Amino acid sequence: MASVNLCSWVQSYSIFNQASRSKYSLLPRSLPFNPLMNLSSSTSKTRGFASIPSICSVITKGDAVKEEEEQQQPQNPSFDFKTYMVQKATMINQALDSAVSLREPVKIHEAMRYSLLAGGKRVRPVLCLAACELVGGQESMAMPAACAVEMIHTMSLIHDDLPCMDNDDLRRGKPTNHKVFGEDIAVLAGDALLAFAFEHVAVSTVGVTAGRIVRAIGELAKSIGAEGLVAGQVVDINSEGLTDVGLDHLEFIHVHKTAALLEAAVVLGAILGGGCDEDVERLRKFARYIGLLFQVVDDILDVTKSSTELGKTAGKDLLADKVTYPKLIGIEKSKEFAEKLRSDSLELLQGFDSEKAAPMIALANYIAYRQN
Repeated sequence: MASVNLCSWVQSYSIFNQASRSKYSLLPRSLPFNPLMNLSSSTSKTRGFASIPSICSVITKGDAVKEEEEQQQPQNPSFDFKTYMVQKATMINQALDSAVSLREPVKIHEAMRYSLLAGGKRVRPVLCLAACELVGGQESMAMPAACAVEMIHTMSLIHDDLPCMDNDDLRRGKPTNHKVFGEDIAVLAGDALLAFAFEHVAVSTVGVTAGRIVRAIGELAKSIGAEGLVAGQVVDINSEGLTDVGLDHLEFIHVHKTAALLEAAVVLGAILGGGCDEDVERLRKFARYIGLLFQVVDDILDVTKSSTELGKTAGKDLLADKVTYPKLIGIEKSKEFAEKLRSDSLELLQGFDSEKAAPMIALANYIAYRQN
């Protein structure tokens, strides 16, 4: 068997281990490498997270994957993932439809609903509900938070598609928001969804203590601000066209831009469901793994699938000269890294009730093996 040295291409994988060092911090506030400070239009090289120790693994293709799978918590054979996702997505869609109803001013609510109710996999809100139930909570406790996460995710898509950002014409198989309503309304629709998300958690959450609601709101805010989603987006924009961008730099982008909100979804569910600090932090780390996994798979699909298959413009990262995992390490090693993230995430679910953990296990596998 051929041996693959993961140490050489996953140098900053250990950033995930920092998730458990603080009970309440979403991401490290200060890192030895800060792309926000080191990037400029004239900069062509980046520095790495030099003082963060790397986690190096040497695996053998086939044998190692099989060995890791044998150690993982098996999926519940009686669990029907497709039925589960349909049921949860239906309930989430109903809740979103009710929360953002068509009212005055009609134009802005039409724009909000156009993107919010356009479909999508609903992975983030389903993860929020699953995490809540995993720690012993009821679905109703986390439904407003699940909706809020989807509102914020939708906001990020609307803004991402704007001409000043990714300049995309297609999203979820439909024309993007600004193509239908204009750039001005699209910006405002995203703003409105962002603001309403926090209002919805604050006023609509029931059966949960005020302290946990406040803690959840704080987590959500941090995940999308200048230390979360926005940080990743800024570094992503400033990285276009740069040469010699390392894996640590790429990981910074994806941990913040993609994984942070997905992490928040899981953590919010665990907090609102009454999870203890230990369980919340274990699920935080699980979410960070699958959050990065989601983006690695996204990078792979962007260069291996068509626009019709994806429901969005394929190959746009390549055209924009963005740094991606396939660009840095190739498609095959990107797939190996995705498998490593998947297996490591499932190890963190060991010790939870197997029936309650079944949706989380299935969701991790779905993220890893999805085709769009």
